[in-house]
Order: sequence, then C-alpha cells, then structure tokens
Amino acid sequence: MASLRDQLGGLVYSTEHGKTCPDCRAPIDDCRCEETSEQERLAALDGIVRIRRETSGRKGKGVTTISGVPLAHAELKALAKTLKQRCGTGGAVKDGMIEIQGDHRETLRNALTSMGYQVKLAGG
Repeated sequence: MASLRDQLGGLVYSTEHGKTCPDCRAPIDDCRCEETSEQERLAALDGIVRIRRETSGRKGKGVTTISGVPLAHAELKALAKTLKQRCGTGGAVKDGMIEIQGDHRETLRNALTSMGYQVKLAGG
C-alpha cells in the first residue's frame, strides 16, 4: 500500500488536461487502468466456471455465487440478467463474480452447461 505522502502528493487536477487518474497520472480521458485490470482478470482465469453457495457475511441468507466466467464486465452483466430471469430471483455482479439470491446451484449448472461453459460445483 502506498504511503500517505504518496497518496496525497500527486496531481489531482490540471487546467490543461482536467482531472487525472490517481494510479497512472494520465488524464481521465486517456486512462486505460480499468481496461488493463479487466484484461489481467480474464488472463488469470482457468476456463472453469465455479458455482458455490455462500452465507458468510449475509446474516444467514444464502447466495449462489458464480466465478470464473471468461467475459468482460458488460457481457457479465448481460449473462447475470439472463440467469436471474431463469431463476426468478434477484442478484448482482460484484468484482467479476455473479451473485444470485437463494440456492439455485442445479438450475444455474444446467443453464451454464447448455451455454457451453465447463462448470464445477465448488464448496460443500
């Protein structure tokens, strides 16, 4: 983690370029930090989509999480929308992971295998 001096010592606004990115110090219009982080996330995947049921940090409410889907953020949101409609419930996309409310592991497994993904049920 960067020191406080490094965090506060950078250029925030320039009358020539406007706002600048705090990470790469380039103007916001020219910043490519988000694209490179998305490419790094996709490169780190192994091609297997993992489905698990989680309750930690959710006050006992069960959530089915889908991770490892090799899609960009916009396509991931579109896939999440179709899966939520298939299960008839809500959900969200957070940090490259799809969260579907409730325990829908088998339904999601069948839907994703029919779409051509290699799927594993992870966790207990």
